Amino acid sequence: MRETIDRTASKINLPIIKHAVSNLKLLNEAYAYAKPSSFSRALRIELKDVAILLISGTASIDDHGVSVHVGDFRRQLQRTFQNVSGLLESVQASWHDVVRTTCYLRDIQRDYDVFNEERTTFYRQLGLDPLPATTDIEVALCRPDLLVEIEAIAVLSSDVK
Repeated sequence: MRETIDRTASKINLPIIKHAVSNLKLLNEAYAYAKPSSFSRALRIELKDVAILLISGTASIDDHGVSVHVGDFRRQLQRTFQNVSGLLESVQASWHDVVRTTCYLRDIQRDYDVFNEERTTFYRQLGLDPLPATTDIEVALCRPDLLVEIEAIAVLSSDVK
């Protein structure tokens, strides 16, 4: 879905174009749940030569909307990285385009060491430099079986579709 908003950016008459982004091979849309939830997996915003990709909080969910790797923090985090990667790839972006993440952990005391170890390994394997700005927060997640969720912001050329 594409929508053009009739607003101006700065003092230039600049159209803002936005559209939802998904990757149904990896994770379903939230509105397809038995109890639908109303949000886009990601939203691409185009401003002249720049596109901003806002990735909603993403967790260890499969293409049927089922929580996977229940009880295994490390595997949930790996699946979460896979899901975020899939959303990035669906618009020909990568983690090299990510400028910010917010990481939500159910139990930061228990899981932070594993979280930081896995994230560091993941970023090193990708050769990220600089690393995205980030905030890590302990929260109660929307499902009791989820242990981690990540949202991300990527910035890329609007030429990349």
